[in-house]
Amino acid sequence: MAKGTLRIFLGAAPGVGVTFAMLQEAHRIAAGGKDVAVGIVLDHGRGQTRELMTGLEIVAPHSEVQDSLVGPEMDVDAVLARHPEVAVVDEFAHSNAPGCRNRYRWEDIEELLSAGIDVLSTISIQNLASLEDVVSAITQGLQKETVPDAIVRRADQIELVDIPPELLRQRIADGNIYPRTKVDAALANEFRLGNLIALREVALIWLADRVDEGLAKYRASHGITENWPARERVVVGITGNPGDEAIIRRASRILSRVNGGDLLAVHVRPYAGRRKESLPALEGHRQLVTGLGGSFHTVSGEDEAAALLDFARSVNATQLVIGISRSRLPSRLLGRDVASKVVRDSGDIDVHMVSHPSATSGLPRPTPWGLGRARTTAGFVLAVTIPALATSLLSLTPELNLATHVLVHLTGVMAVAFIGGLWPAVLAAVLDSLLLNYYETDPVGTFTISDPQNLFALLVFLGAAIAVSLLVGLSAKRTQEAVRARAEAATLADLARDALIEDDTMAAFLDKVRETFQVPSAGLFTRTETGREWDLRAHAGAIPPSPPGGEDPGEGAYELADPQTALVVSGKTLTAGDRRVLAAHAAHLLLLRQRHALQLRLKDSTRLAEGNSIRTSILRAVSHDLRTPLAGIKLAVTSLLRQKRRLPEEIQNEMLHTIDSYTDRLDSLIGNLLDMSRISSGSAAPLTSPVTWRDAIEDALRGLPEGNIRVELAPNMPAIDADLGMLERVIANVVENAQKYAAGSDIVIVGPSSGSGAPTINGRPCGELRIVDHGQGVPAEDVVAMFEPFQRLDDAPEGLGIGLGLAVAKGFTEAMGGQLTAEPTPGGGLTMVIRLPLSAGPLLTPTEPREAGTGKP
Repeated sequence: MAKGTLRIFLGAAPGVGVTFAMLQEAHRIAAGGKDVAVGIVLDHGRGQTRELMTGLEIVAPHSEVQDSLVGPEMDVDAVLARHPEVAVVDEFAHSNAPGCRNRYRWEDIEELLSAGIDVLSTISIQNLASLEDVVSAITQGLQKETVPDAIVRRADQIELVDIPPELLRQRIADGNIYPRTKVDAALANEFRLGNLIALREVALIWLADRVDEGLAKYRASHGITENWPARERVVVGITGNPGDEAIIRRASRILSRVNGGDLLAVHVRPYAGRRKESLPALEGHRQLVTGLGGSFHTVSGEDEAAALLDFARSVNATQLVIGISRSRLPSRLLGRDVASKVVRDSGDIDVHMVSHPSATSGLPRPTPWGLGRARTTAGFVLAVTIPALATSLLSLTPELNLATHVLVHLTGVMAVAFIGGLWPAVLAAVLDSLLLNYYETDPVGTFTISDPQNLFALLVFLGAAIAVSLLVGLSAKRTQEAVRARAEAATLADLARDALIEDDTMAAFLDKVRETFQVPSAGLFTRTETGREWDLRAHAGAIPPSPPGGEDPGEGAYELADPQTALVVSGKTLTAGDRRVLAAHAAHLLLLRQRHALQLRLKDSTRLAEGNSIRTSILRAVSHDLRTPLAGIKLAVTSLLRQKRRLPEEIQNEMLHTIDSYTDRLDSLIGNLLDMSRISSGSAAPLTSPVTWRDAIEDALRGLPEGNIRVELAPNMPAIDADLGMLERVIANVVENAQKYAAGSDIVIVGPSSGSGAPTINGRPCGELRIVDHGQGVPAEDVVAMFEPFQRLDDAPEGLGIGLGLAVAKGFTEAMGGQLTAEPTPGGGLTMVIRLPLSAGPLLTPTEPREAGTGKP
């Protein structure tokens, strides 16, 4: 069965109309004859949305599971049973209520897609995990529901629903988004004009990146290599020399002339000879490029100019900046240097050649020892011309003997060997020996040699010339091998550096492999359980590579990291040197997988050790603090059962009071133990909404003695984002702790009014509540330990709890995005400070529904 397609309607902020646009599209599809059904759409009290749902079949929501704040949940089984051609499912990032089959709604949507059902859904830019910090900085609020970008990118189509910020504010002011009683608060907080403009820009930039990815995928799948200047991208070629810093800054200035664009610095590391590079300079260039907002890349290739241009075309570059040397004018005039080749073959890419006093070249320059095709050709030409020229010049001085002629010709052979290598030198030696035989040995003019000494001299000359050619050719070969080894070692050093500095994911590492070898795709394959087939685990590139052994040998290569793991690249024939580096990457990939597996095991082991520590502490606490009230209850109940008729009424009442007191103590202890267990397991997930300090304090103090507690709250304290139940427990635990350890002291709960000096948490304004006592206080060195589980001040006697109250309070406060700290009270005592983020949305009544995780109605 073919998988369904997913279309997501993306909005920059609530109220832009993503649900409205999705329902309009559903009506259009239904009018075209397709079967459309609504899986879940909540109108949030908006009449226009409710009207647009008329005429669409609505699948009944789940009858047993419902979110108390949001409303009903989608019944996945009912939608699958109905099996429409197109399902309408609102709020892609929604977290399902407990009791649902899946934790997230996008997982429900995956089930529908797997069943062959097309899905229309919606999402806000604020729900994307990669933008969580950016959005929080703009809105001064935390987004509780986020989706990994990779999940959203899997959508077949993402459509931006965009309206001007001024129009959105007007819609809110007209009451189309929120009830009129909440309009002023919404416009003054989350929907300020600056917020909306910034969120709109973030949404447009994120979608532009997705469009760019789609363009790259299309070009790769259709084999398009021509440059399409859809977006300004400046590539700068660097060598690792100090002068490259000026070239990088020049490229940055070129890019600054346009709004938006990318700066990419690329260092070409050729295998065939190059000048020595400075590793500290390269690291400095890497940091400079990163500081300028660009990215640093390293590629390998036999031809430096071709490697640079291949990289520029692969990223769809519009401009290329390279440095040139003022001392190499003859090479540039002849068109033989790398810069000239780049200009000649650049095509539609604009090339900027930057001259700088300390610049040597924007690209590496081959050393004299590299024997390429041009030098070999020149060697053969010289092998023919030098013997003829030497013979002609020596004929002008007939008095020279044979030994002089032999030495001159041997010098020519050596010159040819140094320039062209082995075979041109062998050719020159043969020609020289023939010319010496013909022109210098008797009888002259024939190839006959009458004197045996002359024959021996010619044979010695020929042997010496060939020996010199072999030595020179071997030296050149060893030099090339050393250069290749050095290049490979530098590449592997970069690989090791990245492994130490960066915590690469598998996809990021494969992307580096693809970039290093300039191939369209790279993939990680592992053998299946049968051992006969390969399974693709991860890949980088638009089109995944073929399994090992399945691709055309001329279009890719693979290396086995071990018998069960293979690293595959496709789209390019690799040289022997490339294969050696690929094998090293495969070995590193295996180590990377092992490191990730060890990290997961370490996390599990740490979690298990923490759990064991908590359990051990709990067992230690049970032996004293839990058994004492149980023993008291048991004794009182036994006495009442056996001697109830003989006991005076006042003693019976005292025993009943003892049972009630010990029961309350047990309830408090067990409650703290359960809360600590939730915090240590990471399952303490708050459901925040706008609340006031006063509401939380009233409920928190209900079960506590009121004699020495005073509440002094400012009348204009702003609302905060908190889970009301958790906040009540935090305040109750802190106040109860103060009553235990500051006996006889008044406890004052103070809430300052909001003002310009309001504290912040991670740059976000927060509200503050202070619980002040004038007891003995806590030494500064013991403040940190005070918040640890099972800690009691000065080994306090039994009966004052098991030391979990403050640990639970701190855990709940941090789970809500706040802080719980301790300060000395002026004059003696301790002040506990609770800080929680201020609410950006309108205050909700306890019975008013809101959108999950957003705090908005």
